[in-house]
Amino acid sequence: MADSQKQIVQWFPGHMAKTRRQIKESLPLVDAVTEILDARIPLSSRNPELDGLTQKKPRIVLLNKCDMADSKTTSQWIEYFKKQGQFAIAVDCRSGKGLNQYQPLVRKVLAEKIKSNEEKGMPGKPLRMMVVGIPNTGKSSFINRMAGKSRAKVADKPGVTRHNQWFAIGGGIELLDTPGVLWPKFDDPEVGDKLAFIGSVKDEVIDSETMAYRLLSVLKKDYPKLLCERYKLSEISQEIPDYELLELIGKKRGMLIRGGEVDTERASVMLLDEYRGGKLGKISFEHP
Repeated sequence: MADSQKQIVQWFPGHMAKTRRQIKESLPLVDAVTEILDARIPLSSRNPELDGLTQKKPRIVLLNKCDMADSKTTSQWIEYFKKQGQFAIAVDCRSGKGLNQYQPLVRKVLAEKIKSNEEKGMPGKPLRMMVVGIPNTGKSSFINRMAGKSRAKVADKPGVTRHNQWFAIGGGIELLDTPGVLWPKFDDPEVGDKLAFIGSVKDEVIDSETMAYRLLSVLKKDYPKLLCERYKLSEISQEIPDYELLELIGKKRGMLIRGGEVDTERASVMLLDEYRGGKLGKISFEHP
């Protein structure tokens, strides 16, 4: 575990300081922050430094890829964030599911700001949102979907630095796409595992069989029924070693090599591909 964890940490580029600086510089330009998380792992896909970086700006949380997460668990996460004083909605940025709630929610969260603008004689002043999210959570998909195919950039304005990318999405709302890479610290080895499960960590970093064993360890505990249904297993004992379970799955799929042994490497790649492709069903790895 220690070696794999060390590999994960070393894989990430050292952009943290640059991104931290750019977010701090851009913060005075925006009214609120939109944070995009992966609905399957809301905590592991969240940067622990973000609270400090965004200070007290209002925040909207988008639980993206909700179609791949356990719906009941996602509803619990929405309540969890509500108790934290943050508004959250379940969305799928690729299909656009749930995104019709975004603009009304922005106006609700920024109601006082809208009122203040009107009192100052600026009723049409755009509401500016900073969009943040670690790689592979769907930040680009969100901006593309909201801005449309044209991705119409907002013209440079006084006080707005040129390296910032602004996009008008209608409804008097503008999005700021944050540059650079914002990535969490890996204080917990399980965070690295979960990010690897969903494909946020390059597969070259961790051996596919090791990752398959770790994935099976979670699935046999929390979603044994989905495993049985997908791989036509009668039942799964919690005591079965992960490598035996992988061999059983490989055998069911006919992944045999010379001598009748199971090609566990091939079975591992298949398992990871089928999970990431949503073929195992709706699965959440974190619960509030």
